[in-house]
Amino acid sequence: MNQHITRTEHSAPARQFTVLLSPTRRGARLARLLATAHLGDWGIVCEPAAHIVAELAANAAAHGRVPGRDFRLSLTAHRDDLLRIEVTDTRGEQLPVVSAPDQHAESGRGLLIVEALADRWGIRVGPVPRKTVWAELDLAPRPFHRGAETHDPVNHVPALHDA
Repeated sequence: MNQHITRTEHSAPARQFTVLLSPTRRGARLARLLATAHLGDWGIVCEPAAHIVAELAANAAAHGRVPGRDFRLSLTAHRDDLLRIEVTDTRGEQLPVVSAPDQHAESGRGLLIVEALADRWGIRVGPVPRKTVWAELDLAPRPFHRGAETHDPVNHVPALHDA
């Protein structure tokens, strides 16, 4: 497996970690393990980030795979209030689509999970032949408001939650 790692020191305003991984199930598993380890080293305990990395890496391995080309995982922690996760593959012509799968389907819910866990997410195309699926998590605690409106990613409608 080809691996290239780039790190900046903890004294930098933004902490970064980037690694190239093989587009296989093993590479996707390793992406989650490395992300969890680096976030822990940075003092960021964020279970949603591990799930997001797992989903985006699994998608890159399953749908973004091109023989002989790796996918890239990048984590950037801006100060202590924002975490950006990026997974880049070389299938820029094949963009992911969020859709609700059949209730008996065993796959197809990855982007629904990302949408539910991330504060923001999106897709950036290019440079050719690449695409990057990114997600951001606000790390600063937010006050809870009783009856706060949230987004229901399955039905794509706002839902009210009782406390």
